[in-house]
Amino acid sequence: MEQRAPRIVVLGAGFGGLTFCQSFHHPGAQILLIDRQNHHLFQPLLYQVATAGLSAPEIAQPIRAILHDRPEIQVRLGEITDIRTDTRQVIVDGRAEDYDYLVFGLGGRTSYFGHPEWEPFAPGLKSLEDAQRIRREVLFAFERAENTDDLDERRRLMTVVVVGGGPTGVELAGAFSELTRQVLLRDFRRINPAQARVILIEGSPRLLGQFPEDLSENARETLERMGVEIRTNTHVKNISRGRVELPDGSCIEAENILWAAGVAASPLTAKLGAPVDRAGRVLVLPDLSLPGHPEVFVVGDACFIVDKDGQVVPGVSPAAMQEAKHVARIIEDELAGHPVRPPFDYWDKGSMATIGRSAAVAKMGPLHITGFLAWMAWLVVHLLFLVGFRNKVAVLWQWFYSYLTYKRGARIILRPSLGDSAASPPACIPPAAVGTSRPVKPVPDGD
Repeated sequence: MEQRAPRIVVLGAGFGGLTFCQSFHHPGAQILLIDRQNHHLFQPLLYQVATAGLSAPEIAQPIRAILHDRPEIQVRLGEITDIRTDTRQVIVDGRAEDYDYLVFGLGGRTSYFGHPEWEPFAPGLKSLEDAQRIRREVLFAFERAENTDDLDERRRLMTVVVVGGGPTGVELAGAFSELTRQVLLRDFRRINPAQARVILIEGSPRLLGQFPEDLSENARETLERMGVEIRTNTHVKNISRGRVELPDGSCIEAENILWAAGVAASPLTAKLGAPVDRAGRVLVLPDLSLPGHPEVFVVGDACFIVDKDGQVVPGVSPAAMQEAKHVARIIEDELAGHPVRPPFDYWDKGSMATIGRSAAVAKMGPLHITGFLAWMAWLVVHLLFLVGFRNKVAVLWQWFYSYLTYKRGARIILRPSLGDSAASPPACIPPAAVGTSRPVKPVPDGD
């Protein structure tokens, strides 16, 4: 009887799943890659789509195009509804797919810390749809501000609140500040976009808590020079349409509220039947396999693992890619008759966060870099990891064009939600009366 070729099912075409497919090579093995999107998304640049710096196709690439030269890899577009580890099956759109090995690489989702009712009023940023929605609603708010004579309504429409002071929150706040003060400033006649308020709220004592304190402080100072109002040690009590309520009883009126405060694993981790942490991440074994199921591996945002130094491996793209390569080597060795499973060893290559034009912070080993040098390093690293030559060229050109002209080309509003312009929420205590932010110096009205 002819032996069936080993079948590997990969869930998710993010950094983990795609890297596994690109790294794994074994004659005769078949791979089925399943994702509900037809594209691989370069999430580190997603905030630039949300802030009109880049367009969606520039940071995404069709999965089939990326893997076109790998005939042993089948790509399937579908919704995963169940995982049956006892029978080694994945259910996709009602159809069962058998596997010999399973690589779980489904990414994270936005977490509202037990308040899912906030999601309609404070969108997160995890997909191209999220980014395009944010860009549309922010740009449309300024159009509405241009057309109203109500000064209070205009102020509300020109206020953006970002909840969460991690890398995503810092990048969003900095980019929106630049958008309003440098780009939109030239586009309107009845309003002065430079008077827009960008407010960044963080519950802990400082921004970028995973960075060294000196880099965190540099990020704060840079954002404040850019006009961003920063409120650390400030938690959110409630979010409703157009308002953020704080524990001291005050609230902030803002047309656009963005959530960058929490990430949880895919809810499908619960289908694996293994222990998970509070964020839903699977507590994997040192080789990244599922306890009790050596044929199942979990990589990326969905796994919780501690490195050899006792530090939790962060849920970032370099870690997911390293994990995927480790799993690929293990399966290759086992199929070749060498069942040795070394523990995963994470190599921390450093952390980066961009703040704005010519401003970033970076930690590379013992080096702490800020300003223009860190910004250049950030540009180079992100271009290197961006998938697709066409995307690299397009993004490089957009960055060069924006740097020279202070313009952003992705400011088209598609299908604005005109029906969403409901009555403004009732007035509340002026947000400037509380918090730790510095007052923003008034900017004279434009023409």
